[in-house]
Amino acid sequence: MYRLAIAAFIALSCIAQAEDWTQWRGPKGDGRSSLTKLPIQWSSTENIAWRIKLAEPGNSTPIVVGDKVLVTQAQGKERLLLCFSLTDGSLLWSKGIEAAIIEPTHSTNPMCSSSPASDGERIIVWHGSAGLFCYDLKGDELWRRELGEQKHIWGYGSSPVIVDDLCYLNFGPGERSFLIAVDKKTGETKWQHNEPIDTAGTSEAKFQNADFYGSWSTPVVRNIGGIDQLVISFPFRVRSFEPKSGQLLWSSEGINALVYTSPLIEENIIVTMGGYNGMALGLKYQANDRIERLWQHPKTKQRIGSGAIHNGYIFIHNDPGVAECFELTTGKLVWEKRLAGPSGKNSNWSSVMIADGNCYSINQSGDCFVFRASPEFELLSVNSLGETSNSSIVPSTRGLLIRTHQHLWCIGEK
Repeated sequence: MYRLAIAAFIALSCIAQAEDWTQWRGPKGDGRSSLTKLPIQWSSTENIAWRIKLAEPGNSTPIVVGDKVLVTQAQGKERLLLCFSLTDGSLLWSKGIEAAIIEPTHSTNPMCSSSPASDGERIIVWHGSAGLFCYDLKGDELWRRELGEQKHIWGYGSSPVIVDDLCYLNFGPGERSFLIAVDKKTGETKWQHNEPIDTAGTSEAKFQNADFYGSWSTPVVRNIGGIDQLVISFPFRVRSFEPKSGQLLWSSEGINALVYTSPLIEENIIVTMGGYNGMALGLKYQANDRIERLWQHPKTKQRIGSGAIHNGYIFIHNDPGVAECFELTTGKLVWEKRLAGPSGKNSNWSSVMIADGNCYSINQSGDCFVFRASPEFELLSVNSLGETSNSSIVPSTRGLLIRTHQHLWCIGEK
């Protein structure tokens, strides 16, 4: 009986851990959740479990670790990591540093736009020029790393990713851009790949300027074709690295100079999407690091938020407020629909989250959309919070977590 009880406890612990949204776009970095029965309808006054006032606007997305919700927050010169109770939203602790350098950024991209990452024991957060920081779940600092100044006219947005013993970060955009892997326990550099400005992919003068060049993409680590690979979208190309050593495995060109989205990966198919009405690319990984191009879209809508894959289809909500569905293997457009809320302002930076066969996204006006992840378009609900948001919707066992410029919301039963 004792052994059975222990086995049951371990199984329940694994299930609970699997439901945690431990990093940007979830534990696998793909925007997909195994949770079911999440809320579909709500408003600013209905179906609200709790709501917490935030000090300043911010674009970062919260993560969930057990009974804790963690989110980055700027407050004046302070760069903070806030920890709230998932149960009732109470503030458990706040840790941070005062920034010595105030970087330039776009007015729509406030400071602290990078989301935290956790392995269930520690939390790692990137505060731009202030550095990379690691805390335990009680908020005690374990280590910090200075990585130098991050500088771009539109600021930063890539988030750290923890896989096994390493933490990966796409440091950039700007003149100093690099992909780095550090030991998650010490912060020690294990490898670094510098990605200098390389304009071989264009003859257009504006894209040879550092201001119109860069990657805000968060890397994705996945086993592809039996090989562990770290895949990331850089300007003009998508690249794959061996995660432990940093060895370049392959590189494929076909996107443009500005990249905001993270790669989408399903088995041995990789999809990368450029921004600024640029290109999108579908690739198939084959043995011996050979890459087959499945499809390419030479021009697309502006894309800030990332898409998600479900049952062989890609779902994305674009910056102009248009949702699209594509066939994964062919790139064929299945449907496109303009998603409009009561505000009438449709611009969207949110990445799509898929749970229980439904897509969730929120536009810049705070209008939240739920639609089927299906080749037949079906809009299930439009739920307006009436507050600006450039974040993405996060699933949890308590309900949906939504970060706006004014509040952190938990959508669900009180």
